[in-house]
Amino acid sequence: MASTSDFRNGVIIVKKGNLWKIVEFLHVKPGKGPAFVRTKLKNVKTGQVVDETFRAGEKIETVRLEARNYNYMYNDGQFYYFMDTETYDQIQLLEEQISDILDFLIENTPTVIAFNGSDPVEVRIPQHMEMTIKETDPGEKGNTAQGGTKPAVLETGVTIQVPLFIQEGEKIRVDTKDRRYIERVKS
Repeated sequence: MASTSDFRNGVIIVKKGNLWKIVEFLHVKPGKGPAFVRTKLKNVKTGQVVDETFRAGEKIETVRLEARNYNYMYNDGQFYYFMDTETYDQIQLLEEQISDILDFLIENTPTVIAFNGSDPVEVRIPQHMEMTIKETDPGEKGNTAQGGTKPAVLETGVTIQVPLFIQEGEKIRVDTKDRRYIERVKS
């Protein structure tokens, strides 16, 4: 058992028989009355996000997850297939289980899958990935005094904002968590 002082972003807890991931939390000490912890929890199975308040020091059951390295292989239209990098065993997941990383999932992406027993709970991809620009408007010369941006479609189909000097076919580094451009990759 853990208490509210052990809360961290990403910790999985058990509440009302379901697994919930702590998305954000805030310890609040009002001038009057007892302290409490305000949290935003995401249901691991359904993706539902709820706000929940806990008394300071309240005991909470946490879940210890086992994480293993996998490589994303392909999608057959219904399932997404991942291969364990040590045992070469394959696992198939539904789109609902990986919906939060789907925009940046390309073949041979190294992933980490967290398991609760034998149930896959969470799939993580690297925070910074190199992707190719599939489509973007040409930048206008002389229009860069303010460091403007333009929309660009990546190879996975997701659209992000990039600087005006980025052209189609170039490789860029993308922050997958914040969905933003970081830098152009030198070839």
